[in-house]
Formats: sequence, C-alpha cells, structure tokens
Amino acid sequence: MSFVDKSIKCSDCGSDFTFSTSEQEFFAEKGYANDPKRCRLCRASRMVQSHGPSDHGVYRQQWEPRREMFAAVCAECGRAAQLPFEPRDGRPVYCRDCYVNVRQGASR
Repeated sequence: MSFVDKSIKCSDCGSDFTFSTSEQEFFAEKGYANDPKRCRLCRASRMVQSHGPSDHGVYRQQWEPRREMFAAVCAECGRAAQLPFEPRDGRPVYCRDCYVNVRQGASR
C-alpha cells in the first residue's frame, strides 16, 4: 500500500498538522484503523492530563518538581556551593570546580 502525506485539522486546537507517510506506515503496522484527531502537542498534553507527568519526551521537564538544593562551603577553596544532597558533619564538601580537581587527583 502506498501512503501520501495528509493534512489534518486538530480537533482540540484547530491547527493543521501533517500525518506523514512514515506515521501512516506505523499506524498500519499497529493495526490502527483511524487517522489521528489531534496534533502531536495536543496528544502529549492530553496524555499528561490523563496519566500525570512521566517520561514522555520533552514535556516531562515542565511538570517535574525542582530538586531541593543545600547550601555548603567548599572545603578546598572556601566558596559557597549548592549541593543536591544534605552534607554530613565531618565529610568534606567541594564546589563543582574543586570536585573535578579532587576527582582527577584521586584517579591518577
């Protein structure tokens, strides 16, 4: 069967989107009988609304909660550093630059 790109109007936002030949081949392989009703952005938005945030492409980042950061002082240079973990007493903490240097020194 030969496929040709189709222009379809999104049922949610009303914009035109292209249902490409490769997408049509994929739909045929999966046995889907109907063409898509929504553009890619509206499909992703609907998926997030119904299933919640997950690892579905780039849309995950906007729903992902910010990681808590902890303030510390670098044991090497004394500058302020932000860490993704809470420092423990008695353990040295390094800023990003010093950590790279300490890590390289340890691997030699």
